Amino acid sequence: MPTKSFLLAHGEAPSGNAYAEWFRNQNEAYRSAGVGRLKESVPQEQRAGSTPDPPDLKATKWRLTVDFPAQAQNLESRLHALERVASEGRGKPNQFVPVRFIFTNKLTKDDKLMLAFDALVLSEMIGREVSLAGSSTGTMARR
Repeated sequence: MPTKSFLLAHGEAPSGNAYAEWFRNQNEAYRSAGVGRLKESVPQEQRAGSTPDPPDLKATKWRLTVDFPAQAQNLESRLHALERVASEGRGKPNQFVPVRFIFTNKLTKDDKLMLAFDALVLSEMIGREVSLAGSSTGTMARR
């Protein structure tokens, strides 16, 4: 079986990596199932019907939105889900928690970095600190 470098050297396209494809498919299936479970746990009227506009984040009333595109300056991330946690007291801002679903169900260093990046982009986008990020395991990672 020719190696990838051999095929590239001879101008041929290498065949796909079966494990990488399987892993990507497992991640996508797990993310999709996780989003479904999360949506079921929040009443329909408390979910964002479509992707909310960034200016509406600070005054929003929804508790959950999924597949959220977070953008700030030259940073961009696609959050699997974004939860709004109501403030604890009058005059305090709502807290936003980006959620990422991880197929392996164990947070690696790379997973923690992705969660931190999601929190950073969201923080830049809304102009205030986002100190929590959630994984599908229910583990909370501090930024």
